[in-house]
Amino acid sequence: MMLEFDYTARNDLGEDVVGTISAPSKRDALHALAEQSLFPLQVESAQANKSPWRPVRRRVSTRALTTNLTQLADLLDSGVPLLRSLRVLADQAVYPELARVLGAVHDQVADGRPLDEALAQHPHVFSELTVSMVRAGAEGGFLEDALKRTADFLEQQDELKARVVGAMTYPAILASAGLTVTVVLLVFFVPKFAELFARLEQRGGLPTATVWLLWLSNTLGSFYGVLLLVALVGLAAWLGRELQTPRGRLLADRWRLKIPIAGSIFLGFALSRFCRILGTLLRNGVPLLKSLEISSDSTGNRVLAQAILSSAENISSGDTLSRPLAQSGIIPRPIMAMISVAEESNRLEDVLITIADGIDRQVSRQLDLMVRVVEPLMLLIMACVILFVLVALLLPVFEMSTALG
Repeated sequence: MMLEFDYTARNDLGEDVVGTISAPSKRDALHALAEQSLFPLQVESAQANKSPWRPVRRRVSTRALTTNLTQLADLLDSGVPLLRSLRVLADQAVYPELARVLGAVHDQVADGRPLDEALAQHPHVFSELTVSMVRAGAEGGFLEDALKRTADFLEQQDELKARVVGAMTYPAILASAGLTVTVVLLVFFVPKFAELFARLEQRGGLPTATVWLLWLSNTLGSFYGVLLLVALVGLAAWLGRELQTPRGRLLADRWRLKIPIAGSIFLGFALSRFCRILGTLLRNGVPLLKSLEISSDSTGNRVLAQAILSSAENISSGDTLSRPLAQSGIIPRPIMAMISVAEESNRLEDVLITIADGIDRQVSRQLDLMVRVVEPLMLLIMACVILFVLVALLLPVFEMSTALG
């Protein structure tokens, strides 16, 4: 009996391919994809995907994931076989989703699949970076060290993410409060002056600011306001779907780098990840081309990843690393100068780690500066909006008082 399976796989060009394949079982579907030179990322039953009762996959916290990666490295370092280590971790997992995933990874490894391919079947838990590091560690004979370094890196990124979220919480609260106050004023407060403004308009007209305020209030409080809200929700949903596609993620990453102040911070995050992972892989003896392929997945930015992969193609034809990277125009010149000198002195792996540490310090300073700029900017915008509403409300009254006087 042939079954239908929906799959997401990656071809030899590094592109994601989505489709459906017929096979007697999921294992046969995986083998069929491998024969087509496709690396499966996700394979699921088509009938399960069509079911309205499809279980929701819950994300696993980074802290739980890093703990299990470290424990797996410790078990392997102590001589415990891989299958037994995976079973132990699955049995002791606190989160049900993590226990289910580790159990599935154990079963796939028991069926003869490599560990990295088994992890790649669960992209909602294991990122591309984790899968690539595990693959490099298994091929290079330093799997335990790769697991520990991946755990450290993920924990560091989680701490940085928490810091960014904490830093932007207050500006986000200010923006939400300002938007709420403005909408309440326009929808509920301004209409109470409609009758007064109507009489004033008959006598001599209203100021331009008041006319704009009344138009905005009437629009938001009418059927058109509901349509506008529905349109904004639909636009947000469409953008969310588009950002899940390779083209949408590439465009989003390109525009993200162009944001004033924040763009340099995003680029710093990506460069730090690239340099740290590349330096770690080179230090463990992974060939340069393979290291570039893996570290490109760690950047988190498609634009930088494309530049790295393009440089790898030039390196395969005999060029140095620094030359094609410099031609991309993305990496700052001081960093490129350090990479060029490191290549000449054969100290590239050590210098890359040093560059990553320096970028982290610089990004930290830029992040603090951005927070100090955003907070007063949000207060200023709120003050300007509320001042506009008050002036538009009171200006006709002042003009009428002046005329009567």
